[in-house]
Amino acid sequence: MDAIDLLMTRCSNGKLGEPAPDEETLQLAIQAAVRAPDHGALRPWRFQLIRGAAREQLGKVMREALRRRTPDLAPALLDKEQSKPMRAPLLIVVSARVREHVKVPGVEQMLSAAAAAQNILLALHARGYTGMWRTGPAAYDSYVREALGMPEGDVIVGFLYTGTATTAPPPIKRPTPDDYLEEWTGPVE
Repeated sequence: MDAIDLLMTRCSNGKLGEPAPDEETLQLAIQAAVRAPDHGALRPWRFQLIRGAAREQLGKVMREALRRRTPDLAPALLDKEQSKPMRAPLLIVVSARVREHVKVPGVEQMLSAAAAAQNILLALHARGYTGMWRTGPAAYDSYVREALGMPEGDVIVGFLYTGTATTAPPPIKRPTPDDYLEEWTGPVE
């Protein structure tokens, strides 16, 4: 698949099953990730693989984080939160190790990690796997971050749910580029 086909055919699909990406594909995906733009060569990206029983442990962490945020929540909603990591055979947690830098603001470090996440999804797609980038309140919860062993200041950019598509992705009407493209010709007066 050439690069343009890869970019034009990658799509999210939440219906994932086995097999998960193999070790060679994972290594390739992480190699692609660390080629992301990186102002200042800070290498802010971090990647954690969560598979097997560790998904169940992450589900318990996510459940507890939700319970702490919303103490009176119905048990069924807590159960739903706990089951989220089981939606795919492999999760890749992409985070940014944000640090003070005179020339590289934190937002650029997070954007670099986001670019790394996109590179992972593209590499997986090139190898026939599917991924779904998710965030939600758990991604921004300090309890989750701490349970994953991240130091203060790290930011979860996303949970990449990965595996093999079990169904075709739902059809999505793609935006027309002209709706988002304009040419700037000088300051607005």
